[in-house]
Amino acid sequence: MPKQESPLETLGDFLPPGSFKMVEEYLHQYKVHLTITRSRATVLGDYRHAINGKNHRISVNGNLNKYSFLITLLHELAHLVTFQLHGNRVAAHGREWKKQYGEILRTFIHADIFPPVIRETLLKSLHNPAASSCADDALIRVLRNFDEKKEGIHLIEELHKGEIFVIKGGRVFKKGEVLRKRIQCTEIQTGKTYLFSPVYEVRRIN
Repeated sequence: MPKQESPLETLGDFLPPGSFKMVEEYLHQYKVHLTITRSRATVLGDYRHAINGKNHRISVNGNLNKYSFLITLLHELAHLVTFQLHGNRVAAHGREWKKQYGEILRTFIHADIFPPVIRETLLKSLHNPAASSCADDALIRVLRNFDEKKEGIHLIEELHKGEIFVIKGGRVFKKGEVLRKRIQCTEIQTGKTYLFSPVYEVRRIN
């Protein structure tokens, strides 16, 4: 998993305007060793607590847009603060983490860091934040508007029923019925049925 050290003065390149000083205070206060990674398929960020005299360690994917990067970093900082208060005695994304994440996120929301459309979406989720920003469909839709455009990439929910698409790794599917929170799709090669998040990114096959 390739990583690069992130000198603090370059961190501002990954953050939204006006947020650097606030982030810097957290990193100094909790003695965080921050690394910025290349894209990881399964996680956007990661936290490792301090052991054997070493600093707390946080990593965040460097390919995220600035708002996604900040939200992911705050998510991991909430894990750090929760660990400081409770150690390993609480669930990873339980009420204790949700409380800390909500408090940290609220500070940045009130500092007017986020555009209105992101701020409104975050405010709606504060009472019960998702375990990951990539598990919050509404937030994904909003944050995606600030990504660099990827030609040919669509959300599954944007495709019509019966359309054929390919996912990362090359597997090919046909879109089927829309269920309550998932979309049922059939793998062309095997005929097996899978459930996809409506905001999963795919490439349409014409």
